Amino acid sequence: MEFRFYGAAGEVTGSMHLLDTGNDQILFDCGMFQGRRKESTQKNKTFNLDRSKITNMVLSHAHIDHSGRIPMLTEKDFSGRIVTTRPTKDALGYMLLDSGHIQESDAQYLNYKSLRSFLYSLEQKKQKQNVTNKEKNSIKKLLKKSPFELDTMAIAKLQKDHGLERFSPLYTMEQARLSLSYIDGYPFGIPITIGRDTTVKFYVAGHILGSAFSLVAVKQADRTCRILYTGDVGRFGKPILKDPCLEFDEEDRDIDLLITESTYGDREHDPVEDLGDSLKNILISTFKKGGSVIIPSFAYGRTQEIIYMLHELYEAGEVPKQPIYVDSPLASNITTVFGEHPECYDNETHRTFLENGLNPFYFGGIKFVETVEESMKLTRDDTPHVVISASGMCEAGRILHHLRYKIHDPKNTILLVGYMAQHTLGRRIEEMGMALSNGDASEPPEVKILGKAYPLKARVEKIGGFSAHGDKHELMRIITGSNLNIKKIGIVHGESSQSRAFEKRLQEKGYDTFIPAPGDRVSI
Repeated sequence: MEFRFYGAAGEVTGSMHLLDTGNDQILFDCGMFQGRRKESTQKNKTFNLDRSKITNMVLSHAHIDHSGRIPMLTEKDFSGRIVTTRPTKDALGYMLLDSGHIQESDAQYLNYKSLRSFLYSLEQKKQKQNVTNKEKNSIKKLLKKSPFELDTMAIAKLQKDHGLERFSPLYTMEQARLSLSYIDGYPFGIPITIGRDTTVKFYVAGHILGSAFSLVAVKQADRTCRILYTGDVGRFGKPILKDPCLEFDEEDRDIDLLITESTYGDREHDPVEDLGDSLKNILISTFKKGGSVIIPSFAYGRTQEIIYMLHELYEAGEVPKQPIYVDSPLASNITTVFGEHPECYDNETHRTFLENGLNPFYFGGIKFVETVEESMKLTRDDTPHVVISASGMCEAGRILHHLRYKIHDPKNTILLVGYMAQHTLGRRIEEMGMALSNGDASEPPEVKILGKAYPLKARVEKIGGFSAHGDKHELMRIITGSNLNIKKIGIVHGESSQSRAFEKRLQEKGYDTFIPAPGDRVSI
């Protein structure tokens, strides 16, 4: 039997691994790479596996860096099923369609941008002088149906007429929609057959709604081999969701191979109990200056957690009740999924909200923004408010427009509430904001958003405790504080420094560990 590593090995995004039992090939996750556009696009387009040989797929959770390439898996030759938990299946109905929409929109924008640049240069050569703003606006109008809508047919025709290369989406919304028919949702805690003499059982991972530890058992002639894949490990004591599982069934305790994430393998989060106070202080200080708080947030999990805490602060009267806007259609839909799965909530959420007849995610003062027109109007709103918008790493979506309208004003605050991968806009804002606060930068640095540079004058704050990933202590707690007996540990889903530091701590505890590179294999 052999375990192979194809993504999130030596890096954080693009989770994808394969178990070859000798009888079946079981795929673990099928995630999208995120980061530098050119590099991640090339990685995402490369699908090295023979889809026809994959028996079934096990999905740990719905985040796009774990699920985002499912439409590429199912587009041809794959005849198996995608096995996951029920909340994850429900969430994917929105997540994958949204991802398909983003792929299409990104391709359309890149086609528009490249054609626009070509027409500018064409006009410049014709007139033998720089193109005026009036002429630029005339070209833009030629390529748009309205200020908010590209004329894709006109763009395609002009590209063809001029022999220009066209950008194609990684996959379309229709391909994403078709992939949903391959997905089956199951409860936690029951064995599900995924191959010959092979089952998977899901345990609560506590990372996001529906996230699971996947325990695969393969019966052999003389024994049963067990592989435990953590996916992403959640935190302990966070609001809304149950804590990660530490008590595994008697028959599941002996683990031949554990594959664990290591995103924060060398970092320590702020205490969970301090999150509300930190959020409260940032809101009060920003509102006092007449500013707004802009929160880039993952639509799934982080947004609902922020809403939950704002609800608590508003109910207690601890902060001025300025308007709260959730400007992400996906976040609005995912919040609906949260409402449909109260069985995943922890006891505190039941006591605080459900038993008092309150919905944790809907209350006075919060508005879910729907249309592009509403969103664009909100970007120009100078009155104090809170905006929660996707994407979480500031790589795409409506958050880019809020940033470009608010980032240059020192009365505003950009509040970072999660992990920012290398080479993302979110990481650049985080690092530049840190340099400013430490006095390492004398002048406001420039941040490039949608091709234009803006001075970073807004205050940048980060609350690390909001992370949905366990820190170095919580990751260690899963291994040393559970009732598992583990023979060997593979460390994935982490930047090199984090994985190495986590490996060192495990080795000091006597564990047999390794850090795979993409393409590596380990025999079981």
